[in-house]
Amino acid sequence: MSETFSRYDAADYLDTNEDIRLYLEACIAESGDDPAAVTRALGTAARARNFSALARDVGMSRQGLYDALSDDGNPSYATVAKVLAALGLRLSVQSRASDVA
Repeated sequence: MSETFSRYDAADYLDTNEDIRLYLEACIAESGDDPAAVTRALGTAARARNFSALARDVGMSRQGLYDALSDDGNPSYATVAKVLAALGLRLSVQSRASDVA
């Protein structure tokens, strides 16, 4: 008897804004210097919500937002800020613990 597995999608488990916030924080912390990882994480968070409604809130077409947040996407800072705002989040800057004197 063989087992079958469905594809894992983190978006299926991001049920609350707090889940999304923690997921994005973890992805950013683990991404190192890979900006594409942050873009992928935003795309996952967007898929966890109503993507069409999110695109309207951001002021983009659904396809345009999908393309911007895809693996090959290169969203502008404005797009990232608008997506975060539509998700009820904002970007902040902190000192890295290793850089604090």
